[in-house]
Amino acid sequence: MTDDTPSSPDYPSSAAPIYVLQLRQDDPKKCTAAKLVKFRLARPLYRTRQVPSGALVLNPFASSHLLNRDRAQVADHGLVAVDCSWEKADRVFDTQLPGSYRKLPTLLAANPVNYAKQGKLTSLEALAASLYITGFTDQAKKLLSIFKWSPHFLTLNAQPLEVYSAAQDETELRQAISEFF
Repeated sequence: MTDDTPSSPDYPSSAAPIYVLQLRQDDPKKCTAAKLVKFRLARPLYRTRQVPSGALVLNPFASSHLLNRDRAQVADHGLVAVDCSWEKADRVFDTQLPGSYRKLPTLLAANPVNYAKQGKLTSLEALAASLYITGFTDQAKKLLSIFKWSPHFLTLNAQPLEVYSAAQDETELRQAISEFF
């Protein structure tokens, strides 16, 4: 193992490895990804080459949605959130990152800055939604316990998350998105 490759996180066997590529473009006091790292709920990555090659990378510009069938890949290789400013996201995701890309289906933000806005999720919300959809619901709830506002994310998105986590393919998922949004 090289110094550029993250060591295996100390997760229970029922938990998925979580990584955050920290680009430090936002206010550190409001950064949900930094708090996940601080509480050892996610492993920090500081360079794109540190992203595990088989990991599933959350990318809002990906062509494929995250589905429950992605669970094995998440369990085996991990889930990566890229912590960057929304204003710079299009440039950040133009860069080739290792791993497979997936975008989340439409959800409402619960964070105070973008409350009830479609798709304006924090890294914490995106990771929690991904974990929920792929069947790691307890781990999603644990992540959401670190901010006072974050448990409301599950309440706000209860029905969509249940339906999204049951979707068998892209067609079924797109139909669910159109029904909710």
